[in-house]
Amino acid sequence: MRLRKRQQEGGRPAPGRWRRIQRLASFAGLPLVLYGLGFLWFTTLLPAAGDSDERGTDAIVVLTGGSDRLAVALDLLIADKGRKLFVSGVYRGVDVRQLLDLSQHSPEDLSCCVVLGYEADNTRGNANETAAWMKSEGFTSLRLVTATYHMPRSLLEFRRTMPEVEIVPHPVFTESFKRDDWWLWPGSSSLLISEYTKYLVAVARSPFDRLIARVTEEGGA
Repeated sequence: MRLRKRQQEGGRPAPGRWRRIQRLASFAGLPLVLYGLGFLWFTTLLPAAGDSDERGTDAIVVLTGGSDRLAVALDLLIADKGRKLFVSGVYRGVDVRQLLDLSQHSPEDLSCCVVLGYEADNTRGNANETAAWMKSEGFTSLRLVTATYHMPRSLLEFRRTMPEVEIVPHPVFTESFKRDDWWLWPGSSSLLISEYTKYLVAVARSPFDRLIARVTEEGGA
């Protein structure tokens, strides 16, 4: 009897303790399982190549982060898909002429219809900056241009900030991001995981944003 007890104390855990360890391991693994399932669901939100909506809107809004995005947005402006183009998140010191030169479009043809926003430094800031500009212009619809992997989070932030505005997504597909077989490419996989984590943070922040807005409204009443 004593020998058995010593074996339990010096070797593997006693049955009761082993069950507790298994239970703790199960609880610790559950968040990882949920995260993984959520991530797979998130990948289904990525726009496909044939998802573009060709409707015209009041404005075209492009989020900085890649030269491909700006080129696509300018082509949409030339095609009369919007009356004005708003570029959100531009570095200070960059003007319209420089931006058009970099994108190899003629400044003389488009500078009248391109507006730059300098205040945003993240996606939430893009939404807030765009909302203020849309209100100043009296616009009620926009075409949102950004990378396909960035579109789910961008739509979440923009629709939350501008629930009354019609938003038409226009994804940009880049060579560096492999949308259809992302699991075969470490760079694309890590980019998606990063975007999914940021998406979860944005979703979790929603109740706090509503609470702050309610308190602000009550305080100003």
